[in-house]
Parts: sequence; C-alpha cells; structure tokens
Amino acid sequence: MDIAQLALALGASFTAGLNLYITVLTLGLLDYFEILELPQNMGVLSNPWVLAAAAVLFLVEFIADKVPYVDNTWDAIHSFIRIPAGAVLAVAALSDLPPHLVWIAALAGGFVTFTAHGAKASARLAVNSTPEPFSNWFLSIAEDVLSLGVLWLATNYPYAAIVVVVVLLGISVVFLVLFYQFLKIVFTRIRTSPGKTEGAGAA
Repeated sequence: MDIAQLALALGASFTAGLNLYITVLTLGLLDYFEILELPQNMGVLSNPWVLAAAAVLFLVEFIADKVPYVDNTWDAIHSFIRIPAGAVLAVAALSDLPPHLVWIAALAGGFVTFTAHGAKASARLAVNSTPEPFSNWFLSIAEDVLSLGVLWLATNYPYAAIVVVVVLLGISVVFLVLFYQFLKIVFTRIRTSPGKTEGAGAA
C-alpha cells in the first residue's frame, strides 16, 4: 500500500457517500481511456457494462437528486447501497493487503462513506423544510462538483486529497452532531407543546 492507493481509497469511499454513480463512472472512464491506471482490483470499473450501468444510474440520480422529497427517499434507499459500495471501493483501491488489513480497510471505508452519506442526507432533510426548490438544486450540483474535485485530487495530488478528505470528514461529523441536536430540540418542543398538553388534559 502506498500513499496514492490510500488517497484513492479515502477519496472514492467519501465521494461514494455523496454520489456513488459519479464515483464509479469517473474512475471507470479514467481507466478506460488510460488517463489513470487503477489498481488491479478496481480495473472492473472500466468494463463497458459497468460504465453503461453507472451512466444510466447517474442520470437517474441526477434527476431524482433535484426533486424535493424524492431525494430523501432516494437517500434512504441508498443507505443500503452507498455504504457497502464505499467499503468495497476502499478495499479494491488498497490492493495486496493482508487479510486482517482488508477488514480494517472495509470498516474504515464504510465509516467514511456512512459519514459523507449521513451529512448529505441530513442536509437534504434540512433544505426540504423550505418551500423553494433552488437550495435543493444548488446542493445537488455542489455535491457533484465536490465529488469530482475530490476524485481529481485523489488521482493527481494524493497528499492534498488525504488532507481535504480528513477535513471534510470532520465537517461532516460536526454537521451530523448539530443536526442531531436540532432534531432533539424539535421533537422535545413537539412533545411539550401546549396543544398536546391541553389535549391530554381534556381526555
């Protein structure tokens, strides 16, 4: 394992949490056109069938991601897709690992993907509380641009990519904690609202 493989594993697992299909499509195209030589275990991403499937699913996500509430359903479904896929990408990027390190890489990759996915899904829930759709579109495009930017760094400037991903992970964790605290406040106010108390008393 070298620094380039580590950067690719971190970058791919993080962007998989934001947009799995743009991650697979971008890495596959880079390998297909010989712009980048992926690790052997990731070479399958350049298979034409994999590229075609990733392209179709990316187009579907590109549309679904910009429709309020549809994007929340999409994110909920992809909780079961992005996280294991991110773990697989991390392991594939780190070729020739001993068995015990393979499991560590899978767990770490899954955690990175889970954190990115959780921050993305939480941000969408917060944004969809407003009636206008423009914030939703902005977030969707920003996520795609960020994914491409992280992948570009991971494949060209591995040290910078590692620093950026670590910073983004820190921001994501802070956002998740703040969002959790916000939900606690909201649900507490709902439970203790005067209307509910009066209704309980009248019953």
